[in-house]
Amino acid sequence: MRQLRIASRGSVLARRQAEIVRSRLAQLGWNCELLILKTSGDRMQQAVSEASVKGVFVKELEDALLDGRADLAVHSMKDVPTTIPADLCFPAINQREDVRDCLVSGSGKDLDQLPSGARLGTSSVRRRSQLLHYRPDLEIGDMRGNVDTRLRKLLSQEYDAIVLAKAGLDRLGWADQITQILTTEVCLPAIGQGALGIEARRADEEVCDLLSALDHADSRRAIETERALMTALEGGCQVPLGAWARVEGDTILVDACVCSPDGTEYIREQNSGSSAEPEKLGRETAQKLLEAGAGRVLRLVGRNVAGD
Repeated sequence: MRQLRIASRGSVLARRQAEIVRSRLAQLGWNCELLILKTSGDRMQQAVSEASVKGVFVKELEDALLDGRADLAVHSMKDVPTTIPADLCFPAINQREDVRDCLVSGSGKDLDQLPSGARLGTSSVRRRSQLLHYRPDLEIGDMRGNVDTRLRKLLSQEYDAIVLAKAGLDRLGWADQITQILTTEVCLPAIGQGALGIEARRADEEVCDLLSALDHADSRRAIETERALMTALEGGCQVPLGAWARVEGDTILVDACVCSPDGTEYIREQNSGSSAEPEKLGRETAQKLLEAGAGRVLRLVGRNVAGD
């Protein structure tokens, strides 16, 4: 049996996520080693918010797959761009974990209790927009770095509170740091948030067949819905777009919003459709947002959407 090489970023969270996949493959009898790579996103942490390129946290991992240094790569699906190289595919999307964002507060105060003018740190335009829509009196700072770096900045009192993805803290065993889990009414998650995707070479049938055992069908349908929505809106990590799709029986429900960067304009829609046609539902939901005025909001961040 061949030894598999798993490409991963070097952050504490990325390593943990790769270890989760390695453990699951070990249960199937496969021996795996980690190939740790530094991505362009890691090198440009201070400038990612201005980056026009997409996929800055996945490109080097995909290069390692394409040149044969790695057999599979583990990604947070929220980092994966809408278009991937034609020779690659995602044989597995693991069962999705908690999609919600959470607040970690130095004082223990929740979002409603923070005083006016409190400094809140986040790296996400999506979070910034929705939080300013909910609490326009807060000061939102642009916080960079990995999860552990951001927690240290909170401890050093650079910020009164920070907002992170709950799934990341759960995977690291740091859920005890959470002050408040933010409801999806306050803050819809990023596209793909809470899900791990495993990427491989399309031509490597042995690995693709193996990884298919780790695929979770309902999570895949939900992610496909959200990614189709993002594609239709020509979105990326720096577009203030939040969405949450979930499968209930034969139906997919999806909530989605587009916000202006300052939170003053807020377009939100809910939609549902057959679980057999997730991409169709994603496109239809994007159209509902556009008909409600999302195109105007997207133009504020330099996006011109066809059909608007």
